[in-house]
Amino acid sequence: MKIAIGIPARMGSTRFPGKPLALLAGRPMIEHVIEKAQASELGPVFVATDDARIADIARHCGAIACMTRADHPNGSNRLAEAVRDMECDIVINVQGDEPLIDPAAIRAVVTPFTSDPFLPMATLAHPLRNPDDLYDANVVKLVANGKGRAMYFSRAAIPFPRSGEANALQHVGLYAYRKEFLLIYPALTPCESEQSEQLEQLRVLHHGYDIAVTVGDFHCIGVDTPADLARAELLLAGNS
Repeated sequence: MKIAIGIPARMGSTRFPGKPLALLAGRPMIEHVIEKAQASELGPVFVATDDARIADIARHCGAIACMTRADHPNGSNRLAEAVRDMECDIVINVQGDEPLIDPAAIRAVVTPFTSDPFLPMATLAHPLRNPDDLYDANVVKLVANGKGRAMYFSRAAIPFPRSGEANALQHVGLYAYRKEFLLIYPALTPCESEQSEQLEQLRVLHHGYDIAVTVGDFHCIGVDTPADLARAELLLAGNS
């Protein structure tokens, strides 16, 4: 399989404008994400962006810069534009706000494609570590079936611990797509659950496509706010 690793990055984040260029350990956060993607050694890394400053940093780091439209509603749509003429079989979506993503996690997300030639999409999850996160709307949970396919993603408590216990899974915002499916995705009609939960992957399930879920001990921290950036700074300092 020919694999390409894409990083969608935009400057217009609602909660944290200019996030990709925010300094983390003295360097723009997008640099850390690019380096983690490159460390997976799976294939070329490209940054899909609508901002020339982000594109310049991508080139400086040895990544491919793909300029895209500014009006994409999510990262999947942005990557679909970028890979249209790219030679690859699988596209990995590494979020531009995951500066501490483990390269091993990036490698793990493509594993299901080796045993299923028709699989359209895959993602990761890990057992919920903090019981309070089950009720935190900022933490996305998922339920998978016995074949390792996602049944639903939610910001709500799923499965609901009616008996007092729940072996919940926390979603890791890392995706891989077969290129043919990624090109189809933007044309899929948005659904009510996707808009209500603000989770783009629910559109995939709504239209009857499978999402394979690999569960492991994946350590990731997304940077959605300046407070998250400060936390990432502390974690990065602790690992250095």
